[in-house]
Amino acid sequence: MSVHILDGYYLSISFLISLAWQSVGFAIAYQLQIDTITDFWSAINVLFLSLLTLLLSDSRGSTRNLVASISVMVWSIRLGGFQLFRVRKLGGDKRFDEMRSKILSFAGFWILQLLWVWSISMPVYVLNSPSLSEGRVGDDFGNAKDVAGIVLLSIGLLCETLADVQKYRFKRAHQTNPPPRGAITDVGLWRYSRRPNYFGEILFWWGVWILCMGQVGSVQGGAKRSLQASVVSPLITMILLLLLSGVPLAEKPTQERYFLMSESGQTLEPYRPNQLETDPWKRMKTFRESTSLLVPLPNSIYRPIPGWIKRSLLLDFPFYNFDETKDGPNALKRVQDQV
Repeated sequence: MSVHILDGYYLSISFLISLAWQSVGFAIAYQLQIDTITDFWSAINVLFLSLLTLLLSDSRGSTRNLVASISVMVWSIRLGGFQLFRVRKLGGDKRFDEMRSKILSFAGFWILQLLWVWSISMPVYVLNSPSLSEGRVGDDFGNAKDVAGIVLLSIGLLCETLADVQKYRFKRAHQTNPPPRGAITDVGLWRYSRRPNYFGEILFWWGVWILCMGQVGSVQGGAKRSLQASVVSPLITMILLLLLSGVPLAEKPTQERYFLMSESGQTLEPYRPNQLETDPWKRMKTFRESTSLLVPLPNSIYRPIPGWIKRSLLLDFPFYNFDETKDGPNALKRVQDQV
């Protein structure tokens, strides 16, 4: 028999557990002025929620519940393990350099992380909840949604894993023959996408939700609506990565750095056949114009695609990109103010 805790969908208990865990993480990180535990801390949170709700579920032996829960646990272990390894080798995240000492800004990040952790796990703990277990009228695992979900989450997890490993190896594995200063990561998936790790992340959580939706034909009423409403998981992931803490914090600042290098008169050593530009800003613009933002596409296919398609269907929104005319003067002024 399923265990009822606070509500029939495990929404309240999962939120309270996440709130307590993330509060402890924030207190530790702020007190020690570190950001090295953020991803690891979230991964443990998601892992625990997935495991706990599966063990409490009366459907713990169901193939769909097992596949969905174990997939999320594997994702958590991969994320937490790799990020812990990466920060030990490469240090903290530069995006937090100015945020760590500002308690409100740092707390804001941890609040967003709390909401993210709670929402992305939602399809799994709703699937494992008493309302779903007791309300089901059968188990038709193997339907189209199950197959599509497993395919998508598998591709997403593979993309994330490959992207992280390839970028790490690009930066660290060639210690005897490191890439020259200013070389852009363009190995493996990074040759075809500027942010393949984010593409994999988004694909994974859509896959998890679609897999859990495979149960929708076996439940009625509120149970059915709760599964449908758990679409907030992939939607929140997209909002965070595309509009808040992902692409906006990664793309424009990186492009600005190459612009400032160019303005200061620095030159780059040619690197590989596709990075021959010695001017940093020209190299970055060439890479940006020929490489898809998210969806991995061959450069020869992406380059001639009309701009309006890139800015809409391919999600390469204009505000991601550094504009030397509009953004250049402000960037130069910030550098002058720091002198």
